[in-house]
Parts: sequence; structure tokens; C-alpha cells
Amino acid sequence: MREKWTYGKTGRPGRPRIDSEVRELVLRIARENPRWGCVRIEGELRKLGIRVAATTIRTLLRTARLGPAPRRTGPTWTEFLRAQAQGVIACDFFTVETAWLRTLYVLVFIELGSRRICLSPSTAHPDSAWVTQQARNLTMDLDDRSTAIRFLIRDRDTKFVGPFDEVFRSEGAKVILTPIRAPNANAHAERVIATVRAECLDYAHPRSAAPRSDDSDVCRALQPRAAPSRARPRDTCGERRGPVCCEPSRRSPDRTCSAA
Repeated sequence: MREKWTYGKTGRPGRPRIDSEVRELVLRIARENPRWGCVRIEGELRKLGIRVAATTIRTLLRTARLGPAPRRTGPTWTEFLRAQAQGVIACDFFTVETAWLRTLYVLVFIELGSRRICLSPSTAHPDSAWVTQQARNLTMDLDDRSTAIRFLIRDRDTKFVGPFDEVFRSEGAKVILTPIRAPNANAHAERVIATVRAECLDYAHPRSAAPRSDDSDVCRALQPRAAPSRARPRDTCGERRGPVCCEPSRRSPDRTCSAA
């Protein structure tokens, strides 16, 4: 019985560890041939009589912090996004429910590089002319920026009409549509909307009635009811019909409502 049941005495369970020489050879091939993927490296090793699975090679490359082919050198994905964020703008609609059971629409823009937020005036009927005018107002407000708009990220909402896209294309920007029912593809705009709802709209209900056409109640509702724990963009809103731009405030974390 003692000779039969030898479980636990034959060594470690599972797959044996890869030899250190094979590991160094895999990493050397990957560094010297940055365009070779895991399958290509596996094939080259088989020519030498070494059998290593492609998944094992992928694990070794990840452990050594070597990125996937064809580019294993250069900036990381985070550095690439930060470099491209200076010319990217994301936008989306969100609704505001008033105390008189009206549904108002607000269009929000955010610059990914500077985190500058622009809010449009509220409206109950976001038709083609209104949406196009908000795009024109935004481009006029961004004329003084040093970096040109390169990309505009938006979803496939039917309120974004053709003239809306043409305004940004005339500025040299490319309009990128997110996949269908994929809000995570426009995560920056969705996060801004969630912040506006949590910090502003959850504490007040605008009283805009049907006969009124101004958005002063919505403007007051977008003011936070408590100072945040760290410096965040400061909300500013005015009486004109253009977008409301929120500049980052370095002097105080409080937000004020002033003429844009």
C-alpha cells in the first residue's frame, strides 16, 4: 500500500516549469523581431526542436512586459491616449425632468485633454436647427484654443443630424460613431453626465413651465449643492443661447454661475 499510493511525493502538481534557457530564447526572439507574434515564435521554436505553446509564449511576453506584435516598443497605450486626448471631444445628450413634468434636453461636450465641459441651453424640442446651432456655438468658443479638433466622439442618436457633423468636418475634425448600444465606448461623456446628475440634479428639480422658454431654472439646478473634496471644473452659465463652458478652477473648488 505504501508503494502504491505515492500521491504528493512525486513533486509539484501541474505543468512543469519552462526551462530558463528556453525562456530567455523566447524573450530574445521577441525583442529582436518585434513584428513576430506568438504563433510565429512558436513555429520558429519548433524548427529548433523546442515545443512551446503559443499561450505559454504569450504569458512569458506579458510577464516580461513586452507588448503584442507588431509594435513592442514606443509609447504605452496610456501615453498614446493622453497624447491624442488634446484634440478629442466627446458629446452626448441627457435629460432634465422638471417639477411640471416636462422633459428638457441638454447637450454636453467635454474636451478629453483639458477636461473642459460645455453645456448647451436646455430645450424641450432638440430639432435639427437647434442641434446644428449648438455645434456652431461650440466651434466659435473653441477658436482661441491652440490645438485643433481632430476627432468628435458621439453615439448614434437620431438627434445628431447631418448638418451637425458637417460643422465639425468643416473644422477638419473626423466624426467617430460609437457601436450600437455601447455606452462604454463614449465613457467620458457618460461619466460627466453621471456626475452632473449626482452633484446637481439630485438636489433640485427645475420649475420651468410650458409657457417659459428660458433655462434659468436649469442653470441654477446645475450648480452643486456642496463643495467637492478636490478641485473640479467650475460651472458657468449665462443667458445667451450658446454652450455653457466650465473651466477648471485652480483657486477654489467652488463653482459659480456667471455670464459666459
